[in-house]
Amino acid sequence: MKLRKCLKHAFEMVLHSKLRSWLTILGIVIGVASVIAIMSISGGMEAQMNQQMGGLGADILTLSAGSSRGFRTFGPGGGSDDRFGGGGGSTATDEEPVLDNSDIQALKSIPEIELINPVISGSVKAAYLGKSGSVTLTGVDQAVWARITTETIDEGRMLDSADQNVIVIGGRLASSYFDKPVGINQKLTITYQNKSNVFRVVGTLDGNSNTIYMPIQMAFQVLSDKTRNEYDSITIKIKDADQLDDTMSKIENKLMLLRHVTNKTKDFSLSSSAKMQETMSSMRQTMSSFLLAIAAVSLIVGAVGIANTMFTSVLERTKEIGIMKAIGARNKDIMSIFLLHAALIGLVGGLLGIIFGGILSGLLPVLMGETGMLRGGTFVSLNSVIIALSVSIFIGIASGIIPAYKGSKLKPVDALRYE
Repeated sequence: MKLRKCLKHAFEMVLHSKLRSWLTILGIVIGVASVIAIMSISGGMEAQMNQQMGGLGADILTLSAGSSRGFRTFGPGGGSDDRFGGGGGSTATDEEPVLDNSDIQALKSIPEIELINPVISGSVKAAYLGKSGSVTLTGVDQAVWARITTETIDEGRMLDSADQNVIVIGGRLASSYFDKPVGINQKLTITYQNKSNVFRVVGTLDGNSNTIYMPIQMAFQVLSDKTRNEYDSITIKIKDADQLDDTMSKIENKLMLLRHVTNKTKDFSLSSSAKMQETMSSMRQTMSSFLLAIAAVSLIVGAVGIANTMFTSVLERTKEIGIMKAIGARNKDIMSIFLLHAALIGLVGGLLGIIFGGILSGLLPVLMGETGMLRGGTFVSLNSVIIALSVSIFIGIASGIIPAYKGSKLKPVDALRYE
């Protein structure tokens, strides 16, 4: 029997039992849609992580005072928040640990270090043309900041060693934070603890940051509660990223001697963007694998449904099988018909699952407000579509093998006698 005829018979079998076929297809649709949605979320998380951390540079380290409190991310200018990780231990005394010029001098004595950028930061109110809002102010060493940051200028220039009352602002702050865009040479009023200062904008950065960067000595004046020559963090650029582990060990040993601490009483944290990215990637893969395992349960249920449908189809068409065999149909022809029937169910379920999975992937960031792990959106890749469709067809064929084999082995006489 030709393949075209086998396919025609299989298609007629699907149409003959519409309700049962569509209920079976629904199980595959749910499983495939779940797989597509989960893989798209994973893709979006990976893209977000690469965007947030990929630009930090493998040769950038961040030194912070105090033991690590979970994970941190470090802005290219050196600002930090407690989201992504670093190393550290418990503080040795009840005093608040700080970073100061003695730490910087110790770092300068390590030949593997190329650049050192002390950083302070705080929350201030920025006003422009009558509108104001809370933003992050970061003070940096303007003499090295342009060489250590991975931020890129959109308009204007970076800070340089001669700057004082000037600032560089993030892309979102420049373009959409206020009622009107903030251009080069425009002035922002920065208020901190009821004291206001006016600064001229000399550069705007690419990206969606609301951060204001200014020379660190001026930042000490604005953030008046900061102690001069004490820093929130120190950004370090090393000469050779391939020697990352050795350089980190040298830095830690040097600082431990200077600060008279041990591994158990260490009062500082040294973190690497490269190591943070590896950790976050591993966590993402683990979570994605767990979610995919849950989605696989739906596909297993769908496979059981296909097998049940196929066994029922064999029983319903026992007499037809006998007639086809009596007029010359071979065992492989009967088996081909039932396998194509199962494959059609898997194909239709896979196609619909991909469509609904894509729709669900687009709706999830909207429904959840693009918060947390969906902040970077979702991404449906061609690989995930091909994998999902291949799996659905494979499940259909695999589920139909046993029923198709049993149907092909029916003897014509027994099949014709079947009631």
